[in-house]
Amino acid sequence: MIPYGKQDINQADIDSVINVLKSNLLTQGPQVPLFENTVAEYCDAKYGIAVNSATSALHIACLALGLGKGDYLWTSPNTFVASANCGLYCGAKVDFVDIDPLTYNLSIQELEKKLIQAEKENKLPKILIPVHFAGQSCDMEKIHILSKQYGFSIIEDASHAIGAKYLDKPVGGCQYSDITIFSFHPVKIITTAEGGLATTNSPKLSEKMQLFRSHGVTRDPSLMSKLSEGGWYYQQVDLGFNYRMTELQAALGVSQMQRLDKFVTQRHILQKRYDLLLNDLAIIKPYQDQDSYSALHLYPIQVDLDSIDKSRQQIFDELRQSGIGVNVHYIPIHTQPYYQQLGFQEGSFPNSEVYYDRAISIPLFHTMTLEQQDEVVNNLKSILI
Repeated sequence: MIPYGKQDINQADIDSVINVLKSNLLTQGPQVPLFENTVAEYCDAKYGIAVNSATSALHIACLALGLGKGDYLWTSPNTFVASANCGLYCGAKVDFVDIDPLTYNLSIQELEKKLIQAEKENKLPKILIPVHFAGQSCDMEKIHILSKQYGFSIIEDASHAIGAKYLDKPVGGCQYSDITIFSFHPVKIITTAEGGLATTNSPKLSEKMQLFRSHGVTRDPSLMSKLSEGGWYYQQVDLGFNYRMTELQAALGVSQMQRLDKFVTQRHILQKRYDLLLNDLAIIKPYQDQDSYSALHLYPIQVDLDSIDKSRQQIFDELRQSGIGVNVHYIPIHTQPYYQQLGFQEGSFPNSEVYYDRAISIPLFHTMTLEQQDEVVNNLKSILI
């Protein structure tokens, strides 16, 4: 089976993890701050806060921005459920902004329309989470302008997008946002096995996220309510969580970061080749915005079901049976049973639903061989023609 995504672990990665195993510190040692600094410097951000998953990073980012009961968080329906769940964890209400049918990212036009209506109803969002779907940045400059006009904070969900650029600057630099979130799940661009990281340029937000990551406990005298009682002393100054990343994960991340640009460059080579080889098929290929340099986490096609005498499920099943590990990204969040219990209904965000009904993510990973890519293309052709 050719998977839709796959990690690449080399000997340097293995050695870095083994070195930690041989050391005295398996957690709360030097590797986590080294990884944080490595990612922050790469993204041209001032601070990095590493955690055990991107879901945890989204949660502490919302908390750091003060999201709570009575507030609204908006995001895209075309994303994994974590992008919305983080708002519910904080007691807030969640709503969605439909996608642009061209980019599959949050639509600026739909956002502006929704903001105008929300202002009339006194239901403006406290936080907006634009999702950089498949590795391509949303139009952050325009979103930032709207945030200043309507007074909401921005968390970029860049789980797909480490190594991407927007307007020739690295995604994660937070030029147009308060916080950016990355994921290091094994199918992503680089991996720490499991893990996530938040970048920010705000010392206050960084400090808060560090507290929320580690039980709300600190040894920093400047954050304490009274003088330290000795070298053993700590205080819990907020209600936090155990969201720490281990030294093993961080060491793997530091090693993987050395090859990030190589990984993304190879994905672009494969993407361009797919674009050529799939030209004559009844599909819509993923659009690449000229303002963005995508990290190309995914290569999602849309099948033109009007010109093919097969359903999406039939095509999907035939590809899987042929050894092509396709997937679908994503089932729109508002159609999930849990969210329908909250009052959401199918038909509310039609662009995301139309996209979902026709979407198939075909394999794309930087170690993919040309022979594997040819196998994917040939199977697609035999099924669609």
